[in-house]
Amino acid sequence: MNQEQKATFNRNFWQFLWSSILIALSGCLGNVVDAIIVGNLIGEDGVSAINLTKPVVQVMFTLNMLLATGAGMLVGIELGRKNHKGVAYFYTLSMALCLAVGLLFSLAGLAFPDVVTGWLCTHDSLFTFTHDYLKMMLIGAPAYMIMWALTTMAGVDGSPRLASIAILIDNAVNLSLDIVFIKWLGWGIEGSSTATVIGHLVGIAIMCRHFRFKDNHLHLSLQNVFHTTHLDSLKKIISQGAPLALACGCLALLYVACNHTVAAVQGQVGLFALAVCMNLLQIYNLFLAGVERTIQALGSIEVGRGDNAAFRLVLRKSFRFITVSMLITCIVVWVFPEAIARFFGADDDVTIGETAYALRVFALSFILWCYIDTLMTVYKLYGHHRMALFISFILSLMVIPVLWAVSLIAPHLIWYSFLIAYAIELLLILLFHRIGHLKFELPATPEP
Repeated sequence: MNQEQKATFNRNFWQFLWSSILIALSGCLGNVVDAIIVGNLIGEDGVSAINLTKPVVQVMFTLNMLLATGAGMLVGIELGRKNHKGVAYFYTLSMALCLAVGLLFSLAGLAFPDVVTGWLCTHDSLFTFTHDYLKMMLIGAPAYMIMWALTTMAGVDGSPRLASIAILIDNAVNLSLDIVFIKWLGWGIEGSSTATVIGHLVGIAIMCRHFRFKDNHLHLSLQNVFHTTHLDSLKKIISQGAPLALACGCLALLYVACNHTVAAVQGQVGLFALAVCMNLLQIYNLFLAGVERTIQALGSIEVGRGDNAAFRLVLRKSFRFITVSMLITCIVVWVFPEAIARFFGADDDVTIGETAYALRVFALSFILWCYIDTLMTVYKLYGHHRMALFISFILSLMVIPVLWAVSLIAPHLIWYSFLIAYAIELLLILLFHRIGHLKFELPATPEP
């Protein structure tokens, strides 16, 4: 790679990275903004209720990772091979599946909101808040699924800037309507989730501009999607997205386990502290998701080309960025934990003190989580599928038995459960990497 090529590569990398970070705002900032506004306009119970709905949102995100992100990596590989028919095919199949899944969630929101709420909430005082917020989120699920899918596909197809603009406007609409619906119209916590859905609809409308660009490769091919002989293509999409999707699905189980365990050990004060910490996770995820999208998009194109040097350059710059961003975030949390607790609506010394203590521990824990999550994507693109699946399985599930054990042996140390679990996971990854004699080399002719 000569100096001119390196300069072009660096320009493209940073443009895609920052655009991907803004895209990640759709997944993390929406909930964070909702929690902050609800905490200040409704109260601490509203923040806890939003946290109780996270398993459902996480399931939707999991399915989107499976169907959209997996297909997006295949689209990147086909772009690297200059196979435009393959690009159109995987794009169409992915969008059709995401829409179908979104409609199923809408049906659940219309027909069974009480049942779904009952699975998530065991506190009578929080049931109504949780129900009202969750119902609209479920009804608006198609907008959530399509928005994520479009930003993934358009980003890989060369429009990360358009995707980032759509996300900025999406969140601006969400923020503005949160205040309008809750404070001025008196819709309560349901107004918050309604604002989120409307923001996604506006983002989708903006993303449609990508299809007017001359270099757009995302064309619908409906006659191929419904052809019964293409089940192998669906398997490829699922296989490609499985590690990321499994990690997200396990995170949903972790949310449920954490909510129940912390509620039993520390009550509603602990639930509020956990909710704030989970929102801190969203801030870390802002940088992590941006880096992972960059690796998936730019990296998959280099995988399609079989260019080891360029792929390693993508990984090197990605890990350097995520290290610096995580350390800065961690320092800010350690210096201002009480201010963060108040920012989410905490107003008594007991709640502020417990939340500050939990935040400092979680700030360290999430650094390890980010490294492990990124390694999963790296193993997947290098073709080490079993290792990627192993990481996706243990990433969140390892925390559950550790959390349970600590809650029994030393409940006052319950916030350290994540840090302990992630340290164990890193040791296991290193052990299995050596046992399996794995190498980070791209095959000459990679298979999607």
